[in-house]
Amino acid sequence: MVFTKPRFVSFEDYLAAEPSELPEGKFEYWDGELVPVMSESIGNINIATYLFALLIQAGFSPQLLCPGQIEVVVPGKPKTRFPDLTVLEEVHLTLLGRRGTITREMPPPRVVVEVVSPGDETSENYKRDYEVKPQQYAAIGIPEYWIIDRDREWIKIGILNNGNYQYETFRSEETIVSPTFPDLSLTASQILNAGRS
Repeated sequence: MVFTKPRFVSFEDYLAAEPSELPEGKFEYWDGELVPVMSESIGNINIATYLFALLIQAGFSPQLLCPGQIEVVVPGKPKTRFPDLTVLEEVHLTLLGRRGTITREMPPPRVVVEVVSPGDETSENYKRDYEVKPQQYAAIGIPEYWIIDRDREWIKIGILNNGNYQYETFRSEETIVSPTFPDLSLTASQILNAGRS
């Protein structure tokens, strides 16, 4: 089977497309084409799933927690992102349509979480999660951005301040501090070791 990347006349044309007009799976919008999002490692999936489960146990509404399935429209390239975990606002439950896309006309999600794939500081993985995505997420006003990095054994929680994220770094047995989840009692190690035996 030959896969042809769909082309769209404009980004607005892409956003107006019905789900049945799009290929299965997750794709980012790059200059009129849909480019497949690379597959996540089982370790990254375990971390996002574990955090999802812990937030539910902590009493956060499962309706507002979306692991890997919400498309967020951002400035720059690509024009869409699929965070590993997106924490919605209540208003999104009525605004999100058939495709689960948060557009620029909607309020931003409350939190986005990215689990970093392996790579040194010159790798595409590092640049994407530490440089490009923070700029894109800050530009649309997402108040809180988590970077979970198993290789570097830390979790960085960025709080939006004057258009940029100010980060606090958590390691080992340090308890995570998050304005969105003030009652969360969870250490960096608990999250970083998710799925490890």
